[in-house]
Amino acid sequence: MERTILHSDINACYVSIELIDRPELRGLPVAVGGDVESRHGIILAKSDAAKRCGIKTGMVLWQAWQLCPELTVLRPHYEKYERYSRAARAIYAQFTDRQEPFGLDESWLDITGCHAWKDGYLAAEEIRRRMKRELGLTVSVGVSWNKPFAKLGSDYRKPDAVTVFGRDNFRQAIWPLPASALLFVGPATTRALGAMGIRTIGQLAQADPECLRLRLGKSGITLYRYANGWDESPVRRFDCPPPQKSVGCSTTPPRDLLCEDDVRAVLLALTEEVGGRLRAGQVKAGLIEVSARDADTLGWTSRQAMLERPTDVTRELFQTAMALFRALHAWPKALRGVGLRAGALCHADEPEQTDLFTDYARLDGQRRLDAAVDAIRERYGKQAIRYLGATRAEDMPREKCSFAER
Repeated sequence: MERTILHSDINACYVSIELIDRPELRGLPVAVGGDVESRHGIILAKSDAAKRCGIKTGMVLWQAWQLCPELTVLRPHYEKYERYSRAARAIYAQFTDRQEPFGLDESWLDITGCHAWKDGYLAAEEIRRRMKRELGLTVSVGVSWNKPFAKLGSDYRKPDAVTVFGRDNFRQAIWPLPASALLFVGPATTRALGAMGIRTIGQLAQADPECLRLRLGKSGITLYRYANGWDESPVRRFDCPPPQKSVGCSTTPPRDLLCEDDVRAVLLALTEEVGGRLRAGQVKAGLIEVSARDADTLGWTSRQAMLERPTDVTRELFQTAMALFRALHAWPKALRGVGLRAGALCHADEPEQTDLFTDYARLDGQRRLDAAVDAIRERYGKQAIRYLGATRAEDMPREKCSFAER
């Protein structure tokens, strides 16, 4: 039986939800952005009017105001967005029990075999009407036989639209689109494909899969299959989330990081957070990745390394993270932010290969220390105790100093 997959995307989700309580701003250039004072000042979402002024998601606020001085920037209210997201999923659940969220504002739905909705287009139209009537939000819905093309359909026409990509029309409609429109083709992959002369989805579909594998690894084969419509990945049930693949966090301090002491303080706080989440999830990390954001270009660079053995010990994670950072970054270049990710996860109870060079008594002491810190934070809050020298980004002084002053 041919599958019928829908992808529903709430149009300009954050802005649309904010405008429900601010109807006087409808039709005007409006954006949802971060806190300027704490340096989290980027555009998170924008209205159609703001988009027409050149406002883009991820743009820093001062640039947005230069393009559009009349732009109204609203503070985000994530608890409100989560409430509307749950309400949207409740509507989707009345169509199928196979719905897979893709962030707060997007979901895949598999209605294959649903007797009440044998036609994907009619189901998508009903979802569109109900979302508008019951929640006051518009959605764009893509309909296809696989997840990547359904996602592409929801992006194809916005706002408040339904797009169907079938086997009879996908080559004419999809293949001329830029390769960057395909699921999981980001800026770096777009550049790599461009270097191979691949600029459209059709060129990607007709490329040599072995060349794609050599250039992009396993993801090259995955994208090749996506472009040809050969994806067969299932839509997961909402109560069956995918296995955890990594744990990470990043931060943008209230001022630039100007020396290694600055980075050490913030990176230690990030390591505490990541280590605690690893232990709470009963997993260990086999890989550590550190990323840094340049203060001038706002571009991210990263470096990663496999660990000799998986660990969830904060001290070990931090030592590896600092070594990676020193290999990644050379001063005096200022940084806007840093990030830390733990990957290659395995269950904490998996047997561990011992060796002659590890001080297991000291390691056991570190694990007991981490367990005690976790217990205190569980009872009294995350800020009840912290490692000496760890500084959360929001606690850093806002005044800048020069390298000479450091």
